[in-house]
Amino acid sequence: MIDFLGDWKRTDYCGNLRKEDRGREVTLLGWVQRRRDLGGLIFIEVRDRYGLVQTVFNPEANREAYEKVQTLRNEYVVGVRGEVVLRPEGTANSKLATGEIEVAVKEVKILNPSKTPPFLIEDDEKVEENTRLKYRYLDLRKPGLQKNLILRHQLGKEVRNYFDRHGFLEVETPMLTKSTPEGARDFLVPSRLSPGHFYALPQSPQLFKQILMVAGFDRYFQIVKCFRDEDLRSDRQPEFTQIDAEMSFVTVEDVRRTMEGLMVHLFKEVLGIELKTPFPVLSYDEAMDRYGLDKPDIRFGLELRDLSKSLKGSTFKLFQDTLSGGGIIKAINVKGGANFSRKEIDDLTHFVYDYGAKGLISAKVGRNQWQSTLQKFISDEERIAIDKTMEATEGDLLLLIAGPSKVVNQSLANLRLHLGRKLGLIAEEEYGFVWILDFPLLEYDESEKRYVAVHHPFTAPKDEDIPKLKGNPGEVRAKAYDLVLNGSEIGGGSIRNHLKEVQALLFEKLGMGEEEAKERFGFLLEALEYGTPPHGGIAFGFDRLAMILSHSESIRDVIAFPKTQKGTCLMTDAPSKVDGKQLDELWIKLKV
Repeated sequence: MIDFLGDWKRTDYCGNLRKEDRGREVTLLGWVQRRRDLGGLIFIEVRDRYGLVQTVFNPEANREAYEKVQTLRNEYVVGVRGEVVLRPEGTANSKLATGEIEVAVKEVKILNPSKTPPFLIEDDEKVEENTRLKYRYLDLRKPGLQKNLILRHQLGKEVRNYFDRHGFLEVETPMLTKSTPEGARDFLVPSRLSPGHFYALPQSPQLFKQILMVAGFDRYFQIVKCFRDEDLRSDRQPEFTQIDAEMSFVTVEDVRRTMEGLMVHLFKEVLGIELKTPFPVLSYDEAMDRYGLDKPDIRFGLELRDLSKSLKGSTFKLFQDTLSGGGIIKAINVKGGANFSRKEIDDLTHFVYDYGAKGLISAKVGRNQWQSTLQKFISDEERIAIDKTMEATEGDLLLLIAGPSKVVNQSLANLRLHLGRKLGLIAEEEYGFVWILDFPLLEYDESEKRYVAVHHPFTAPKDEDIPKLKGNPGEVRAKAYDLVLNGSEIGGGSIRNHLKEVQALLFEKLGMGEEEAKERFGFLLEALEYGTPPHGGIAFGFDRLAMILSHSESIRDVIAFPKTQKGTCLMTDAPSKVDGKQLDELWIKLKV
């Protein structure tokens, strides 16, 4: 029999009751977490968003309620009325916030039954992800996911509080805009009123926030949805959320200082953690040299060291061929790693194969010698020079890779992270922020035989490098900056081109003719002619930040209704086919 709520009003949330509520009459509404029949008393744990509480049904107190509760099963929606009492001595549950009390039930209502769920609504229940996503409404009942979304809510609230106090205005920008593909593919939306024409969903509000600076708004921010049609992985989604900000009349240092303040505010208000500022700073070149990538995890050592100079005169053919071909030789020193077994070192060798390395040279450091196949190919002077560069002492393990710089850096960077986790070197509860500055403005794409923007085509070059744009564009450094946290890039931005001449020249170096630049970005180029102030900004990955702060493994665990790695929603079966009439109205004919 199904009951109606009627005049029942919830007096308390399940997770909020404490021993101080002893003797109170309460009405609770929620879901059945579990049911235990002890052959005289029946215990029902009732759960809502705020926690759960144990309720007890005694046939002597109310025979009707006792009989009714016999039919309850997990995930039934119920209402209970009763008195808060202390649990009998020795039965308190210290793992529960409500563990010192229970509710002696006098009345119960069964508001809605439930089919048997495909999995238990418990955080430690191991469930295949596709099943979780198909039944997302059940998955979201788990306390862990609800906690993540509550943290996400708090993040958003504090972002707005901080920016509001610092004079920023939240301005919404369009969801239907012009397609200006540069890098990732656009999601296109056909226009019914303009047959053959399409809107694009924005990859970011980049151009609009620059236009707002032209318009004199001075300080803008937005927590905004963005879209990119690209291959996915654990920290990417086709639709994602950014904390977007832009400021007029600022330098790189101004933006960094303001955004460090945002991070300090968020960590204090959301996690109760005091961050130290200023954050460390690395140039792009230094990050690549020491860590092999531009988003280093600085919470542990195992830094890369370049041995190219030490081995410049080596007679070892591998080293000779590598250096003469423009490659490099780098290594990491695993302190105390000489106890690694042959199998462990072989596993590491196979690990770097995945990143393009042709092999991994290992050397166990002893007293005045190495245990290594390399020992017989290099001189004592070279060995001593390597030991000095690597700060190696007896008992250490040196791991060397020779080859093209991109392959060496990529292989050792990933090996460093792998060893950091394997050896327990990473302090998981620490937060390691670092700014990366002085990126190249452009890089040459061999496949397309042209220069492409390292960040995006609106990034300003350093003032002193502007003359190089015409003759040596590959040497130009950008007024760009990334904020990295625990090895993840959580934000990136730049000072923008506010002079039309510089922006037009940059479009030219990107292979855009004057007509193409006008077709794609004419409105921006025209706006730059009307007194545009110097300006710059940044965008933070809101989902990624929430993932790190909640210690989640994937951004899908901090998004209410995420897509799979194939960009599908298993709960709604999106994307789906549409009616032929809809296609006719949009003047679209399918090839498939």
